[in-house]
Parts: sequence; C-alpha cells; structure tokens
Amino acid sequence: MLVGREKELGDLRDRLSRIESRGCGVGLVGEAGVGKSALQAAVVADARARGFTVLTARGSEAETHLPFASLHQVLRPVLARSATLPARQRDALLSGFGMSEVTSPDPFLIALAVLELVVDAARQAPVLMSLDDLHWMDEPSVDVAAFVARRVESERVMVLASVRAGSASFTDDPSMEWMTVAGLDASAASALVDEHAPDLTPALRERVLRAAQGNPLALQEFPVAMRSGRFGWTELSDELPMTTRLERAFVSRVAHLPAATRTLLMVAALDDGTDLAEMLAAASIVAGATVGLEASQPAFDEGLLISDGAVTHFRHPLVRSALWHTTPLARRQAGHAALASVLSGPHPDRATWHRASSITSADERIAAELEQAARNAFRRGALVSAVSWLRRAAALSPDQSARGARLLDAAEIAFELGRFSQVEQIRRQVAGMALRPRDQSRLAWLEGVFDDGCSGESAEVRRLSRLAEQALHTSDPDLAMQLLVGAARRVWWSDPGADVRQEIVRMAQQVPLPEDDPRLLAVCALAESNERGSFVIGQLADWPSDAHGRPEAAGLLGIAAFCTGDFARAVEFLSTPVDALRAQGRLSLLAEALAIRAWAAIYLGGFELARTADEAMRLADETGQTLWAATARIAIAAIGAIRGSHGPDAELLTAAERVAVRTPIATSSLLAGVQFARGLAELGAARYEQAYGQLRRVFDPEDPAFQRAQQVWTLSYLAEAAVHTGRQDEGRALLVAIERVAGSDPSPAARIALEYSRAVLADDTTAEVLFQQALDGGGRRLPWHRARAELAYGSWLRRHRRLVESRTMLRAARDAFDTLGARAWAERADQELRATGEKGWLPTVGPGDLLSPQEAQIAELAAQGLSNREIAQRLYLSHRTIGSHLYRIFPKLGITSRAQLRAALASGTAPPGETARSNRTAPSASPSRRPTRSRARPDQMQSDDASQPDVPVSPPVKRPGPRPKPYLPESL
Repeated sequence: MLVGREKELGDLRDRLSRIESRGCGVGLVGEAGVGKSALQAAVVADARARGFTVLTARGSEAETHLPFASLHQVLRPVLARSATLPARQRDALLSGFGMSEVTSPDPFLIALAVLELVVDAARQAPVLMSLDDLHWMDEPSVDVAAFVARRVESERVMVLASVRAGSASFTDDPSMEWMTVAGLDASAASALVDEHAPDLTPALRERVLRAAQGNPLALQEFPVAMRSGRFGWTELSDELPMTTRLERAFVSRVAHLPAATRTLLMVAALDDGTDLAEMLAAASIVAGATVGLEASQPAFDEGLLISDGAVTHFRHPLVRSALWHTTPLARRQAGHAALASVLSGPHPDRATWHRASSITSADERIAAELEQAARNAFRRGALVSAVSWLRRAAALSPDQSARGARLLDAAEIAFELGRFSQVEQIRRQVAGMALRPRDQSRLAWLEGVFDDGCSGESAEVRRLSRLAEQALHTSDPDLAMQLLVGAARRVWWSDPGADVRQEIVRMAQQVPLPEDDPRLLAVCALAESNERGSFVIGQLADWPSDAHGRPEAAGLLGIAAFCTGDFARAVEFLSTPVDALRAQGRLSLLAEALAIRAWAAIYLGGFELARTADEAMRLADETGQTLWAATARIAIAAIGAIRGSHGPDAELLTAAERVAVRTPIATSSLLAGVQFARGLAELGAARYEQAYGQLRRVFDPEDPAFQRAQQVWTLSYLAEAAVHTGRQDEGRALLVAIERVAGSDPSPAARIALEYSRAVLADDTTAEVLFQQALDGGGRRLPWHRARAELAYGSWLRRHRRLVESRTMLRAARDAFDTLGARAWAERADQELRATGEKGWLPTVGPGDLLSPQEAQIAELAAQGLSNREIAQRLYLSHRTIGSHLYRIFPKLGITSRAQLRAALASGTAPPGETARSNRTAPSASPSRRPTRSRARPDQMQSDDASQPDVPVSPPVKRPGPRPKPYLPESL
C-alpha cells in the first residue's frame, strides 16, 4: 500500500483503463528516493491483475556501457516471437544481442523489430513496458525506447518510464507525458514514519521528518541510520543534497558487516552484471581467500541486496552509488581487475571495460582492446556504445596522434547518429592535438557538418580546398573529393563569392577523375550551378537513372541535377537512392534524399510526389537533422499554399527560419525557400502586392534570402506578381538580369521561367507570340507550368475582349489546376471564366484533398499490393498502425476493400456526395485524429495479407470540414 500517492496512482491507473482506445507514453520525474520505482511497481502489479503483458527493465549505473543490456531485459518474455519477424528485422535485433552474425545492422531496424514485437504482443493482450531508472540505461536501449514510445498512440501499449530529475534522457520528447513526483505531504510523511519506525521518540521523529523533507526513502532509512549512532545530525543536515544524505544512511548499514560481505558488496557495486557467482569469484580474488555464498547472507538480511534466484542486484541504486563513493580508488581498481579476470573468457568486451577501469595511466594494449570492443559494438548496431568505447580508448592512448584518430572515429559515428553536441565536444577536444595530415582533414570536414556548412565563411571554405589539395598530393583522391563536396555544399547554402566558388571547381578538376564522375558533377553544380550548368546537364544525359546500380552515385547525380535546374532528371536519379536507403534502413540519408526530391517535384509541379516531404520531415526530426527537417517543412508549406490553404502554416515556416538564421551567416537557400512559400500563398489568394514583396527578397543580393540559383526558378512567380501590381518595368529589369545569369544555354527550369516571364511582361505587340512560345516551350508537357501559361494567356485574351478564345485557355487551365489539386489557382481561373460569362463549375475533390500525406503514401503502397507489414517496414511504423490508417482511409475514399484502392486513387475524384460540397477549401485529414477502433473485427482491420479484401468501415463517409493545421511530426 502506497502512502500519499493516491492521486498519482489514480492517474496512472486511468491510463491503463483507457488503453483500448489510446496508447500512451508516461514518464515519472523526481529526485532519488522520492518513490518513482514504488509507483511503477504498483502500476505493474495493477497491469498484471488486469491481464496485461508486462515487459520490465531496470537501469543500472554499472551497465550503462553495455549495448542493448536494458533492451534485452525488456524483451526477455517475448524474444521467442522474433522468429516471426521479417528476416532483416530479426537478424538486426539478434545481432544487437550478440545472437547473430549480421554485421553493422541499422539501429532503426533494431528499433522497428522491437516495435513489431511489442505491437504483436498487444494483439493478444495490452502491453505495459515499464522502464525503471531510465537514466541508468545504456543509450542504445534508450534510443529504441524513444522510437517505440513515439509510435504507440494507436496501439494497446503503455510505456512507463522513471527518470531522476536533471537527467538528459528523452524528457523533452513530446510523445511522452511527464509527471513530476514530489515528496509526500506532512500527513503522509508522518504516516509513513509511524508505519516503519513506530518506536521513535518524539524528538527523533521530528528530526527525521524535518531532514527527509517528504522523501519516502529518506523517511524509511534515516531512522535506521540515526538509531545506529554512526552518523551525527550534521551529516544528515539540510545543507547536504538528499542523494548524499541517503548514501550516507546506506553506508551506515555496511560498516558493521563482516569483511567478506563488505568485499562482496564492493565488487557488486562495480560489476555490470547480475550473476552472484560472478561477484563471489571476483570478491575471492580481491580478498585473497574464498568468499562463499554465506558471505552474501548478511547483505540480504540487511536489505542491501535482493535476489530472485537468477538475478542479484541492489535494493536501490543509491546503495551502489554509496559503496562506490566510499571505496578508495586503489580498492576499486583491484575490484575491476578481479572482474576482468573472471569475465575474460565468457565476456571479453566486459572484461576489457573492467581492465580499462583498473588503471589510470595510458596503456596502448588496453586502448587497442577498447577500440576492438568499439568495432564489436558497431557491428552489433550499438553505435552509441561504440562512441563511448572509442572515447575511453582515446583516453588511454599514450600517443597523441592515435588519441586524436580514435576521437575522430568516435565523432564520425556520433555524426551518423545525429549527435550534434557530442560531435562538437569531441571536435573541441581534438582541436589542439598534433594530428596526422589525414586526421587534420577529417577534423576540418567535421566542422559545420551538421548544417552542411551553411554557416561556412569564405576562409573556412578555402581551408577545406587547401586540405583537399594536401590530400591530393598524398594520393588520397577520395578524401580530397569528400572535402571538396563539403566545401561546395557550404557554397550552396551561403554564397561566399565568385573567387571561392571558382577555386573549389578548379581544385576538383585537378583530381584525376573522369569528367562524368558523380562527385565532380556534384561539386560543379553546387559551386557554380549557373556557370557550369550546361556542362553538368550534358554529362548527366549519359547516365542511366539508376547510375548503373550505384545508389550513392545516383544520389550525387540527383543533387547535381537539382542544383542545375534539371528537375526531371533529379527526380529520376533521387528515386534510386530513396528506394535503396529505405531498404537499407539508412534513415538519415533517406531524409535528405526525400527532401531534395520533394523540392524537385514542387518545381516541376508534381505535387503528389512532393507530398513525401512529410515523411522527410518526420525522418529528419527522428534522426536529428535540423537542416533537412527545415527544408522539408518549407516544402510542406509550399504544397499547402499551392493546394489552397490561405497562408502557409506559420509554425512550419517560423521553425525553418529559426534554423536558417541560427548561425552567423544566414542560410540563404532556406530563407529563399521560405520567401518562395509565402509568395505562393499570397499569389494563390490573389494578394499580389504582398506576393511581390515576399518574392522580391530572393532577387536582392543584399538580402539574406538571396540565392543565385533559386532566383532563376522564382522568376516566373515574381513576374506574375509584378504584372498584377503595375511593376512591369521592374519585372522586365529583373528578367534581363536573369537572362544574363541563365546564359545562352539555359537549364530546363530556367527556360520555363524565362519563357513564361517574357510572355506576361511583354507589351501588347509581342505578347501573343511569346505566349504561344511559352505554351509550346519547356513547360508544354508539365501540366502545372502549361496551366499557368494558359491562365495568363487566357486572362490576356479576355482583357483584349477575345472572349471565345480566352474561354478555351481558361477552361483548360482551370481543369488542369483542379486535377493537380491547386485549388486556389483553379478558382482564379474560374473567376476569369465567370468574367467572360461562363458559369456553373464546381471543384472536384480528389484523393489528394481527402488524405493526409502519410495516408496518401500508405494508400498508394496498399494499392500496389503491399501487405500491412510490408508497408510498415518501408515507413518505419508498426503494421497495426498501418491497419489503423487504412481504417480511416477507406471511408474517406468511399470504398470497402483493398481491391478498390487502385481505382479510387486513379479516379481523381471523391466518393459521391463530396463534389457538391459548398466548402471549396481542400480538406486534409489530420494524422493526429484517431479512428474509433472496433475490437470486434481486429483480424480484418489489421490484416497482414495483401489480398485481404475488407477493412471494417463502420463510420459513414462524412462531408469534409475545414482544413486542419498541417501535420506536425513527432520529434526526438
């Protein structure tokens, strides 16, 4: 019976009661001893009584360096189910536990495997995942727990974690609801003292209550310590932190125990395992005599150790901490050495860690062993643990250059994990060391790597070029090109000037590579997209879209195509790495490829494909890539503007702007994208004055939003705003300037922009010829660009009273915009048609209007014949979550089976009753809205069978309401 915790326990039990309708993640935060574990234990007992499957783990300070140690605890009851997982997930998970020979499994595959096991268990009974002392768990396990907690809202799963106040564990994760556990009130504290120490004198009782300050553990332990007479009041005074006072209270129990027991407890405090036989063997080595099982009994009697027969651990983490702090360094080292000796056979990596902890001076042999252990952790997919092992290896390296190399290895792995602060910390640590030339270049590459060098100044870019030159002179062309690609990326995000751009390209051309090498093309396109565009596009034409089966090369070619304005090829090239990276589970690079491809699709007018920016945003947030998350957010806002939302989501664009300006040199490419999205929204709403003001910034070299390539692609939209605001002369001056930038052989994107702008800005004597050229030019096969030209031409014809001809153009434009889902533009075309006397049109509602981006992606994959589980693997969700999405999708599309999906998506129209709606704002389903789940037919709703015909469709097809706010992703 918990004293004084009725409210907290009631809240947690309420969440258990609502698990059928909503999964959740709840975290308990409080100081040591405040009762978090007791609350968890009560919830665990209640969950078991309700028939839950309970998966538990408790963190241990000594085990924080052991990869997936806590995860193995959690999964022990359901690990046998791993045989039913898809092969890649199963192999990755077992490799993490050292039970498979698969090397370097992706951490996200491991996390997805855990999610599938938990969700699969929830099909039979609700699941409670209880994670006690999360702050002492190994980081790979914590990362997996965070991954799962973000995806259980639509599952019968509750994640319950406890974290000590001030911990850096994922307490800022919005997917978790954090409850502060405070000390007991005066009444409950008095009741607890009276229950555990009824014989206290009034004076002693008052002192205990005052010193404990409502901390339940202190209320139980202080009376024992005080009655022992081993501690004075000053040592338990309020001036000391509560953890220190509690540690001293526990130490008071140890001092009077037999010597053999004290040695055993000391070894147990150092051990990273829970095997009592292992502890006794190591204690015997330290004592120089056999320490038998009888030596452990006093520790159990005193309540310091507890055991269930298989696992032995301390009653409370503070017991371990107290023993560690009170043990002299020399004796701790002896304990670690003994444990290393005991573990050297069965657990070599653990033995290495203890051996390293047994010394304080540098030792290359042990440093090399730690480095090998780091490689072992890396092969198992425990990248976070590999970083810790490498940093420890560096600390024990006698040679400074070797120390720097190991730290840089750790930093590069931390970069893969998206750990910005960790990379920066290591980089500062290495900065003053004497490094080998190659390591100096690696260090330079790490500087600014998280933002792709968007904050790089010209001096920094030149330094990268010089380091590339050094690498070239030492016959290391691969490192040279890695540095030059990094330098060119910096140039793209923030232009340092023509001299620097030219220097990068000259250096790249000195590297002995073929002219069509993807790295060389990427450097030329990033650094001099306008000047070298014709050369790059010519070389790209000789490459197949899959780059001969080389995903990395295809990715670089896609970047080269995008930067030079060859967006059709960019989409083709980037689709290859998107598929490969998705299959490999390399989510960091997948987010980047999806974001770039989404923008290429936006500039082409392929808005359905561009909606994968939503996935790019979620993955970039998941992997900690703020730059690509911002890029995706702007893309989502731009799509919303085109689809007719009256003003792009302010939160999305504000968040992107914060990323853009966080560095000394603002990221001009991101800011240009923000202005483009805002300008589109204003154009769609026919607020032309505001549109001109937003778009004009992209063309001003003195404005932070100026971007050399993006101004070319933005020109046609600015020209449209200029015409409607009477700024034709300003528009024509900019047109002339962009013609000079684009050159005599403009890129496909530049050609479309120039042809449209020349037509709308022309005087009446030349306009008609130029409009025809625009219709027959670079955008003739692209519905979005052709429709924009038709709208402009039709409006021009109407103004010149050629009504019959104008109707043909305006009708074609309206229908094309309607099909594309560009609602605002369709309505503008319809207004022009109404001005000619033609009326009677109502907009259609297509699948893209009714489904959220994620729902549309799931529907498309299901229409291709993929099962729920196959879709889940692609999107890193659980297969039951896919089923829940389909539950929502079917009634929105007016269908009842998977067999109807393909036709419904291809029809481009909504189910009956939707087209006549009065609200013309295109609706979008919010992923945050949950279906009412029916437990009556779970097999149908969550089927893994691709041919499963039916999903229960009990809710009626409803008329769409106003567009909700765009989907905001889960974040780390």
